[in-house]
Amino acid sequence: MKTGIHPEYNVTKVTCSCGNTFETRGVKDAIRVELCNQCHPFYTGKQKLVDSGGRVERYKQRYAKSEASKQAAAAEAADKQA
Repeated sequence: MKTGIHPEYNVTKVTCSCGNTFETRGVKDAIRVELCNQCHPFYTGKQKLVDSGGRVERYKQRYAKSEASKQAAAAEAADKQA
């Protein structure tokens, strides 16, 4: 193994945009991140649907229309049987 070609592996301070800090090991002295395990929606359980361009709203409207038509058809079929 050659000497002098590997970077120093030191204690690194990681700082999140939410304010959480922790230490790990790495080649840099400090690392800044946007998300960590304290603020990431997957780990906190506070997941939200990201509505890009109204897609979620359009899906909900379409689904509501299809549900309404299914209920109307079921009611009409029940009236015919009675």
